[in-house]
Amino acid sequence: MKKRKKDIHPITADQVLRVLSSARRPVGIDELESIFRGGEPNRRELLKLLGTLIAKGRVIELRNKRFGLTKEMDLVSGTLACTRSGNGFVIPDAEGAKDIFVSSRNFNNAVHGDRVTVRLDHYHRGKPEGKIIRITHRKSNNIIGFTKLSDNILYVIPEDWRYNIEYKVVKSKTDIGDGRLVVAQVTAFPGEKVEPECRITKVLRDLTSVSSISKFIEYKHSLSARFSKAMEQEARDRVAPLAPSGRKDQRNLRFVTIDGKNARDFDDAVAIERSSHGFILHVAIADVSHYVRAGSLLDQEALKRGTSVYFPDRVLPMLPKTLSNGICSLNPLEDRYTVTAKLEFDREGRVANSSFHPSIMRSAMRLTYEAVEKAVVENDAKTRRKLEAILPDLTDMAELAGLITCTREKRGSIDFDLPEPEVVLDIEGGVRQILRAQRLYSHRIIEEFMIAANEAVARFFEARGIPALFRIHEPPEREKLRDFERLLQGLGIGYKKTGASRALQEVLNSVCGTNYEFIVNRVLLRSMKQARYFSHNRGHYGLASESYLHFTSPIRRYPDLVCHRILKDTLAGRQSAYNEEELAAMASHLSERERLVMEAERELEDRIRILYMKDRVGEIFEGVISHVTSFGFFVELSEMFVEGLVLLSALADDYYHFEEDRFRIIGGRTHKSYRVGDTVTIRVVLADVESNRLHFEIAPA
Repeated sequence: MKKRKKDIHPITADQVLRVLSSARRPVGIDELESIFRGGEPNRRELLKLLGTLIAKGRVIELRNKRFGLTKEMDLVSGTLACTRSGNGFVIPDAEGAKDIFVSSRNFNNAVHGDRVTVRLDHYHRGKPEGKIIRITHRKSNNIIGFTKLSDNILYVIPEDWRYNIEYKVVKSKTDIGDGRLVVAQVTAFPGEKVEPECRITKVLRDLTSVSSISKFIEYKHSLSARFSKAMEQEARDRVAPLAPSGRKDQRNLRFVTIDGKNARDFDDAVAIERSSHGFILHVAIADVSHYVRAGSLLDQEALKRGTSVYFPDRVLPMLPKTLSNGICSLNPLEDRYTVTAKLEFDREGRVANSSFHPSIMRSAMRLTYEAVEKAVVENDAKTRRKLEAILPDLTDMAELAGLITCTREKRGSIDFDLPEPEVVLDIEGGVRQILRAQRLYSHRIIEEFMIAANEAVARFFEARGIPALFRIHEPPEREKLRDFERLLQGLGIGYKKTGASRALQEVLNSVCGTNYEFIVNRVLLRSMKQARYFSHNRGHYGLASESYLHFTSPIRRYPDLVCHRILKDTLAGRQSAYNEEELAAMASHLSERERLVMEAERELEDRIRILYMKDRVGEIFEGVISHVTSFGFFVELSEMFVEGLVLLSALADDYYHFEEDRFRIIGGRTHKSYRVGDTVTIRVVLADVESNRLHFEIAPA
């Protein structure tokens, strides 16, 4: 009897992997189709599933049209990352696997950022080396670079040195000229023709303003500010009058938002009550999941973007402004749908109980960090009078945040104190100043409350065995900590080599307020692994937290939106909308998007710093050596938040040699040294925004 359609269960990737594993040999598509005939799949669906596994690097298609497990054939899938030497490393997809060195002659036409399959060849000094045998996915078919005219033929030279390839321009206007910054679409990748080819799609303006640099970064990293008309319409269609039925009404509580003065979207609001046992904290988070349905056009685009991107002169939002700045944003004196975490704290600042519920609330006031700081820390009389109605609550919040901080410090949480740049623009959009952004106590209040809410939701899922997008941070590798330990030894700073996060925080405490504070913080941060998303909980080393995830920013981060959906499903007694396989795929994609956005934001900051220094070439400044390399050392200026490079070749008074273990370079004849933490006087000699170079030289005494 033929099975009814409703009885047919779709094949999963895990089932395909189990079949390939049990076969213990590569298997053809006909054989796979025969094995799964009971489930009545069609060939197209099975090939689509195999294609997904190939893209993830779990399976490879052989030349004889058979499919095998990569791990059984000494094959590894990953992403190619090129180095200045022209060689590269394949960063494996598999958890905990070591990076594989690949010589440039073994790239097999792959370029930086491509997803590839690499065959392990041998080990050199305990480190794996291999050859790329297949390109599974090109990173992008767009490049940004400078035009170069040679023998009356126009080429595009990528401005990113990691793409060490020239592309011949085809079907392009001949009047573009030499040395222009352009966007081009690759029409023939390396290996597809005698010369790689491209077609110029846009000529960019010179990078002479913050706006032009921002636009350049958008193109380079394929970031988008616009949404399609269909998405904008879908966002408008989702806006409807609020009906609080089925939600806890919290409009009687004094919720406030506390954000930066330039903030436009408000994800979170907080309210506080004193209790006989301590404090009750209510953290209300915008219920974006009510407006963005899973699988919708908006949802697909939000997943693709992963996060909002913040530039000094603009925001590239994850969601259209109708939602991000409108109905989802917790604007003052407006009713909003939220999901609230109710956290009960004892008098020591420890969470005694937590609960969660869909809710409706109204923010009583929109506060800035600066105003809260003046009211509760500086005791500014004018500000306190202005905030008189909410002042008792702010005082309680400051007290509770202090208690939570002490509790976190006792368990060994690492609190990095690395200042962020604050770009101050003038009326015309030019750079007026680049300052070190102040870290206020009011920042800590909100940070502590958000961390507490995120941990509470993570514990809720963990206790019930519910898969989610956890935020994990693994302990640093012993090898990575050696640089940090050598630095401490060179600076004469004591360090307990326990491997515990508490020991590292003790070091940071010991250098607080000294000349070495910035250097020690930065070198330690470089020694750490990068936090990422994962479908299972593995704890968060930096926060010394057993369970952690992102829940508090669903307007600007997709993982938070996913966790909202899972939480609401659980509270309603429904099965989660996501299975473990979907969450694992999302975790990988979202971690990658986060890294890309961080790289884009860092590059933007670097180029804006250089733009700011263009008019200061020839001027003399004082600074501190922040990093030493084999080709020179970097100097962080004292007057402004700007860092530049002093090349070894610019030191003309001696032959200097790099001593990596001592974080210094030293002259062979004079024994004069330049060490991390030393104060130096420099002159600005080069500020080239296009090539992203800011060079200094040591100023004569």
